[in-house]
Amino acid sequence: MAVVPEDAAPAAASPSPAGATDPTAGSSDNEITVEETSYVRTEPQQDGSVPPVVTTDMEVLHDKVKKQVIKEGQGKVPSKFSTCFGKARSDMTVEERIEAADRRKLEGNDYFKEKKFDEAMQQYEMAVAYMGDDFMFQLFGKYRDMALAVKNPCHLNTAACLIKHKRFDEAIAQCSIVLSEDETNVKALFRRGKAKAELGQTEAAREDFLKAKKHSPEDKEILRELRLLAEQDKAMYQKQKELYKGLFGPRPQPKPKTTNPLLVFWRWLVSLISYLAKMFTRKND
Repeated sequence: MAVVPEDAAPAAASPSPAGATDPTAGSSDNEITVEETSYVRTEPQQDGSVPPVVTTDMEVLHDKVKKQVIKEGQGKVPSKFSTCFGKARSDMTVEERIEAADRRKLEGNDYFKEKKFDEAMQQYEMAVAYMGDDFMFQLFGKYRDMALAVKNPCHLNTAACLIKHKRFDEAIAQCSIVLSEDETNVKALFRRGKAKAELGQTEAAREDFLKAKKHSPEDKEILRELRLLAEQDKAMYQKQKELYKGLFGPRPQPKPKTTNPLLVFWRWLVSLISYLAKMFTRKND
């Protein structure tokens, strides 16, 4: 699915299932997870193209936020009419909170494409902040699907950034959050498996890759990672084989016994004397 530009309004569509992914996208860590989010609205859409009904106080609040963003150098300057500026998070409707989160996610995607992974993670974290546990707990049906269509890609893209920074334990945690909602999510399984493989958790990584392969059997990245694990297993077996061979070595062969003719004659003579003595004793008896 194409990434929606930051200043474009999300297209109205049927709600996306939780955790659905772009069918044309692979599992590579160089790809961001993109979802299309649909919104159910009961009032005119506020997408920055036309001024919403605002008060002077709201405009002043936006100016303060904009100046703070510029001062701290964090993120892009927000649109004056963005719904995430002008209302407290607790005063937003469900649709407004999801839209605000989606805008942050799209901005994070832009940073990801520019390989600015720290800035991307910051935007994804801010997007997820709009959809905390208390908020998600209140959502059901299509509204929950709408929220997860934004929230899950943020966790997956954060995991991709963390893998780039070699923060594998944190990447595993992000993927596990998604899998708690969608246990068949291929990208979550793939990225968690890759992080586990980097930590040396070979069997756990293989388990995740095999689960991902079950749902996406033709994915070349998954097949490649499984081949790499198989090659690592083979190399480890050969290394252990050489190690044990060096420790114990081959079993020593018994040395052939050497025969001394004099010793043989002496033993024969002793046996003969012993035999004659026994015969003499029996004759006397």
